[in-house]
Amino acid sequence: MAELDQHLLNDYQRGFPLIAAPFARIAADLGVAENQVIEALARLRREGAVSRVGAVFRPHTIGVSTLAALAVPDERLAEVAQRVSAHPQVNHNYEREHHYNLWFVVAAPDSARLDAVLAELQAASACPLLVLPMLEDFHIDLGFDLARKMTGTPGRVRGGHRGMKRDEPVSTRLPHPRETALIGALQQGIPLVTRPYAEIGAEAGMSETEVLSCLADLLEAGIIRRLGVVVRHHELGYRANAMVVWDVPDGEVSETGACLGQFDCVTLCYRRPRRLPEWRYNLFTMIHGRDRDEVLGLIDQLRVACNVEHIPFEVLFSRRRFKQCGARYVETAAV
Repeated sequence: MAELDQHLLNDYQRGFPLIAAPFARIAADLGVAENQVIEALARLRREGAVSRVGAVFRPHTIGVSTLAALAVPDERLAEVAQRVSAHPQVNHNYEREHHYNLWFVVAAPDSARLDAVLAELQAASACPLLVLPMLEDFHIDLGFDLARKMTGTPGRVRGGHRGMKRDEPVSTRLPHPRETALIGALQQGIPLVTRPYAEIGAEAGMSETEVLSCLADLLEAGIIRRLGVVVRHHELGYRANAMVVWDVPDGEVSETGACLGQFDCVTLCYRRPRRLPEWRYNLFTMIHGRDRDEVLGLIDQLRVACNVEHIPFEVLFSRRRFKQCGARYVETAAV
């Protein structure tokens, strides 16, 4: 990987400059020209290594979202996956190794819209549906330190991520209407132009200065979890992607989730409801690795480290990625 690409992909996954000309600041930091930074990011986006440069929002601070899964006959999987991916409210859609084999995330402005999309998807597929909203968040980030190998070592500080902190405090406030307009303009990413915040402001009906101030407030409140380069793990060598689900006694799930969530190989860790008798699992961890054996080895390390060797679990490796993009919580940006 070229040195410039490495820096852009690894060092700017968070802490993106909140100034009028952020790409010029990055260029100055890296000792290159501004157009080189913009062109490199545009190329990395075309190649699929970068999903977008933009915001990752804290769940349930804007709109609502849920993980869902369909049990689709193999001969219909491609057809149903295409129907699911066609919905703009669906931002992730994967085939996984399980009877419930199509897993996707739906985001919407409110619960009524979310329920309507889920009902439409179930009716169109005529397949059993699991709806698994998040109940408790132990760690959600999906940042990747490309400078070192993932390990089963506890501790959330990953070299290369600018300003990363574990469990940053967040407020409980919701976005104001003006902030919602900005979120609508921002949710598909920061434009790769010299003055991106001015362009976002033109869409949201705000000045460049107002956009910068508003984004700083959203970051301070924890509504935006991080602002920066959002990478795609598969294109960067993390080709094994496993959702590990655990059947933890309800009285122990918070403690177990906190333990598992502290390990740097765990990119997501959260509690979701059981759906008995179809689904017994209440704790989810996402683990990425270079290959299948590496992921299985990491799981073994986690089981010992968190004393969960007695806990029933399943490993749902990803087979195919049908869709991966930013969530659309605001369907129409108000101006």
